[in-house]
Parts: sequence; C-alpha cells; structure tokens
Amino acid sequence: MNAINFHKRSMLVADSLMADVLKIARKAASSNATVLICGESGTGKELIARFIHEMSARQQGPFLSVNCAAIPEGLMEAELFGYEKGAFTGAWVQRIGKFEKAMGGTLLLDEVTEMPLSLQTKLLRVLQESEIDRLGGRETVTINTRIIATSNKDPLELVREGKFREDLFYRLNVIRIDCPKLKNRQDAIENLTTFFLQTYKEKYERPEIEVSRDAIQALNAHPWPGNIRELSNLIERSVLLCEGRIIDGELIRGSLIPGPTISIKTHEESLAEIEKRHIENMLFKVHGNKTEAARKLGISVRTLRNKVRQYGSGS
Repeated sequence: MNAINFHKRSMLVADSLMADVLKIARKAASSNATVLICGESGTGKELIARFIHEMSARQQGPFLSVNCAAIPEGLMEAELFGYEKGAFTGAWVQRIGKFEKAMGGTLLLDEVTEMPLSLQTKLLRVLQESEIDRLGGRETVTINTRIIATSNKDPLELVREGKFREDLFYRLNVIRIDCPKLKNRQDAIENLTTFFLQTYKEKYERPEIEVSRDAIQALNAHPWPGNIRELSNLIERSVLLCEGRIIDGELIRGSLIPGPTISIKTHEESLAEIEKRHIENMLFKVHGNKTEAARKLGISVRTLRNKVRQYGSGS
C-alpha cells in the first residue's frame, strides 16, 4: 500500500485493482488522447482525471471541470463555448467558455452522458476539429484543450437506448479507464480504513483511537453502494462519535443503518405522498446523487429536480 500525493490530494493504491487503474492512467498521461473514465459514484473518477492531468505535459496548464448533470440545458452551451457581446438578451459583455479557459490544460466533462443530444453533436465537432464557435460569434476559435470525460452509467447501454451518440462514444473512448466498485475490492477495505482513520485522527486530534477486528469484519460485510466516498465519510463519523479508544463493530453497524422503507399506512394515503416517500428513499440509497436516483427511478434528472422542489425532498 502506498499513497500518491498531488494537487494537495492523496490517492491510496490499496490493492492490485487500483494499481492496474493507475498503470493505464500513467500511460494516458503520456499522450494527448481523449480519456473516458467510467464507474459508480464515489469510485474516484475525478481523482483519476486530476492524476492524469498532473502527470501529463499539461500539468502547468489549467484543470477545469464541468458537471454536465448539474447545468441546465439552456445554459450549458454558453458555459462550454462562451458567447459574444450581444449574442442574446443579457449578453452585455463577451464571455469565454470552458473550452477556451482550459486552453493548454485539461477540461473534465463530468457525467458526459447527461449532456443533451443537441450539444453532443457540437462536442463531436470539437473533438474532431479542435475548433469551437462562441454563441453569436463570426469567427471559429482553434483550441488546444485536452478532454477527459466521466460517466457513472454504461455509455454503450445509453447508445443502444438512443440517449448517447455512438460516434461521440467512440471519439471519447480512445483510452477507457473503469474504476472498480469498492465491494469488489475486499483487499482494499482494510487498507483504506487504516488510511482514513489516520487522516481523521490527525484532523480531530484523536490519536488514541483504533479500530477493532469486529469493526473490520462489519466493514468487509457491507456492500458499499457509495464506494470509497461512503467509507471515508463513515470513518470520519466514527472518529467523531467514538466515546472511548476503540471503534467497535457496534458503532460501525449502527452507522450503516439502511434507509427508510416505503410503507402505505392507510388507504387514505395519497399517491403524491407515496411518490414523495419513494423519491426520498431512493435519494437516501444513492447518497443524494440525483443523476443516479433519476436513472433508478426511470425519469429524467430534470423531472426529478422538479419533484424534489415540489415535495421538498432531498437536498
């Protein structure tokens, strides 16, 4: 087990699976090829993207990120491509988009599979021609920006469903990195626990705290739907809540209480109340990740956001 430090961050190589991921990432860093990083939320996709940037010849350039699932469709084009003064009502000054701001560096398109189809066509042109057009602009702008994209869904499945362009997928998929689920990395759980424990002992000045074998067994038995992020949060919470010197299995299991279940108490409970409860339950299961919750619910992210506002559910 060893830690790699970069950009004020640490990445722990805790098992052979992560070592294999790092080998591919190092090779990707030696080129300007487009990289597609896939994996569930919490598996470290953005950290891998930053590692590639920091290990590349572009390390002195900017590293910018755009969350394609968080920006409304109507604003995403301006965010990515920028616009000229007077391009539309309210465009009082010229604005440079992320593709230009990341010139000489790297642009991370986080959750790229959430990008609207209309913008997928424009992204394809950027990858093919290394050119962009600002909104309202008359001249094409040549860019020198490396693209790294991430997805917490299976892009090929979305291609089959007609939700993601096949030609764009192959343009992005020059180098593919798959971040493994924590539940498939049993050898890493104890090593990661040791690493996070030391981190939070120092942060909260609790040097006396240790983890019992019973606690380790409880950690190994958990399916980790939130992956590494969930484990980190759990250890931090356990350090804060531990009243003695030992984090035991009881404390760990008590922090792994499953989310609320859906129940219909009476025949008078309305459909809206049932729907609200279902949405709250799903958001709890995916740790507030609206993109993943929408996928599991079978609705669009926009529809989910509207329902969250309507019911006051989630965050």
